[in-house]
Parts: sequence; C-alpha cells; structure tokens
Amino acid sequence: MTSPAEIVLIVLSFIMIIITLLQSGKSEGASAAIMGGNKMNIFTRTKERGADKIMTIVTTVFATAFFLVAILCNYL
Repeated sequence: MTSPAEIVLIVLSFIMIIITLLQSGKSEGASAAIMGGNKMNIFTRTKERGADKIMTIVTTVFATAFFLVAILCNYL
C-alpha cells in the first residue's frame, strides 16, 4: 500500500522533471569554456534576470521539497 507521502513524492518528481525541461539552456557557456570561446569567461559572475531567475527559485523550492519528502518517506 502506498502512503500519502509516496504519492506526494511521485507528483513532486513529475513537477521537477517539467520544471527542469522548461529552463533555458546554458550549454553554449559550457562548450565555450571547454573549446576556449571568448563569449563567456567562467570566472565572471552573471546574474539571472526575469524568467530565468524565477525558474531558478521555483526549481530550488521544489528540489528542497522533493528531498524533504524523500527523507520523510524513508522514515514512514
């Protein structure tokens, strides 16, 4: 029998997958760092703005909730 915490964990995992897929890609920065591109210096700090910042905050909140529910499922 599944507990309510396990159902919440499954729902949170689907939400985390969707949120992760909705985020903008940052692969051009990683490839530029490996290939030596001059578009981005990996030592400079860039600030997220607008929708990227909101998605980062939402992802952090849901990831924290996911791990807390996962730990809770372990003890129930």
